[in-house]
Amino acid sequence: MPDGSKSKAKGGTPAALFLLEHGIDFEVHEFQHDAGERNFGAVAAAALRVDPDRVFKTLLANVDHLPPADVVVGIVPVSAQLSLRELAAAFGVKRAEMCDPAVAQRITGYVVGGISPFGQRRLLPTAIDETCELHDTIFVSGGKRGLDIELRPGDLVRALGAITADIAAWKPAK
Repeated sequence: MPDGSKSKAKGGTPAALFLLEHGIDFEVHEFQHDAGERNFGAVAAAALRVDPDRVFKTLLANVDHLPPADVVVGIVPVSAQLSLRELAAAFGVKRAEMCDPAVAQRITGYVVGGISPFGQRRLLPTAIDETCELHDTIFVSGGKRGLDIELRPGDLVRALGAITADIAAWKPAK
C-alpha cells in the first residue's frame, strides 16, 4: 500500500502537491529516463519492474461539444492503446480524436511523456479504463519524465471526479 509520508521526500511536482493537498496516500517512484526514449510507459514499467497492465498513461483527446471544454482525458494501461471510439461513447459524444501534443502540453502544463492526471492547469473530464480496478495499486505519471506515482485506483477516480469505462484497445500479444 502506498505510504503518503514517503511521498513528501520526493516529487514536488504539481501532481504530488495536488495529492498531498487532497490527503491521498501515494508513493513516488523515480527511474532513469533516457532523453531520446519515446515509449515512456513501457520504459516506466520496465524500470519499475511492474506489470505494464498496472502502469497507466494519460492522454488527451478533442471531442465534439462537451462543455466546459472540448478536451477530455483518457487514462489507459501502457499495454493498450486508447480507443477513441469508446472514449467518445463514454462521454456521450459522437467523435474523439487525439489532441495535438503541443496543445496537450499547453493545456496541462506538463511535457509529453510526463503528463500527469493530477495538477493540470484545469481539471478536465476524465475517463479511466475499467481495468484499473483489477489492481490494488496502479502507477501514473508524476508530472515529469522518470517520475511515477503509485496509488489506489479508487483514489485516482475520486480525486479527479472521473468515470471508469472500457476505453482500452488491447494490442495483440506477440
